[in-house]
Amino acid sequence: MATYKESGVDVNLGDKCSKFAYNAAKGTFVGREGLIGQPVKDEGGFTGMMDMGDFYMIQNDDGVGTKIEVAERMKKFDTLGYDLIAMVADDGICVGAEIISITNTLDTPKLDEEMVEGLMTGLKKAALEQKIVVPGGELAELGDTLNGAVWNATAVGVVEKNKVITGDDINEGDTIIVLKSEGIRSNGLSLTRMILKKKFGEDWVHADYGSSISSGRTWGDVILAPSKIYHRALLSLIGGYKQERKFNIKGIVHNTGGGIKGNLPRLLKKRGLGAELNNLPEPHEFMRKLQEFGDVSDEEAYKTWNMGVGMMMVVNSLDVDRILDSLKHEGIDGAVAGKVTSGTEIKI
Repeated sequence: MATYKESGVDVNLGDKCSKFAYNAAKGTFVGREGLIGQPVKDEGGFTGMMDMGDFYMIQNDDGVGTKIEVAERMKKFDTLGYDLIAMVADDGICVGAEIISITNTLDTPKLDEEMVEGLMTGLKKAALEQKIVVPGGELAELGDTLNGAVWNATAVGVVEKNKVITGDDINEGDTIIVLKSEGIRSNGLSLTRMILKKKFGEDWVHADYGSSISSGRTWGDVILAPSKIYHRALLSLIGGYKQERKFNIKGIVHNTGGGIKGNLPRLLKKRGLGAELNNLPEPHEFMRKLQEFGDVSDEEAYKTWNMGVGMMMVVNSLDVDRILDSLKHEGIDGAVAGKVTSGTEIKI
């Protein structure tokens, strides 16, 4: 039975290291006490906030992970810009922030003109769609220090102090809406690549996907599908900087590494609440195939991949229909998946 740890990713070790890194970072907060940019403590949050007087500035980092290895093998780079922005902008929107800029760093053994042009062309397209600027970046050649390219970004955003989404007003009985994903996004790629390599060999990216609804597509095409970016659509509900808020969205969760059970508690646990999810969308066909190929349990799959859920929102049940209609208008497929419950257990 294949697991994420077997593919080289130890989630428990990662959590321990993340905790150490966060505690060290938190130790720097005292350096800005009483000054512009004083940090706001938010245990388990998806982004960091700093007090800028009239508003908060947010900042967070992430990258496309080993999805870039698939792009290198396919010689197709123009979709990864969507993955890069999705990873950072969809973290920032969790507190209600409008992302205004991202900077990016591409580390590679040796610069490749085709790669750089493709990555930056895709990044430009995705950034324009999200109304995000790219004021700077860095290209670094690191020789044999690396096996392949690494592409990361830092996002900066702003949110008024009275519009921060904290989750503090979430109550038992509130409705949980899930936003359906498109593709694998940028999490769980190590396990994915291990499974497909064992199934189809070294050249798995060119193996036929084998679906009547995806005729002619390879497994590389399927895995490289760009991430859906939710940031701009969610801003239409909560309002960007200095814009009117249409709905009271009580909480937003980005379903990245750790899956639903790893991310939803980051919002609910601090309120002593849990969730019952009895109407999750059907996972993507390719995720079911990966489970079958690798003999991956449902539990392992749901904590490694998004399983069809890109983001989650907690809302008042009275607003559900109007919110779903608004999301649909913005090109986002949402659905009621369950409700908030007492206790801290997440039941799927």
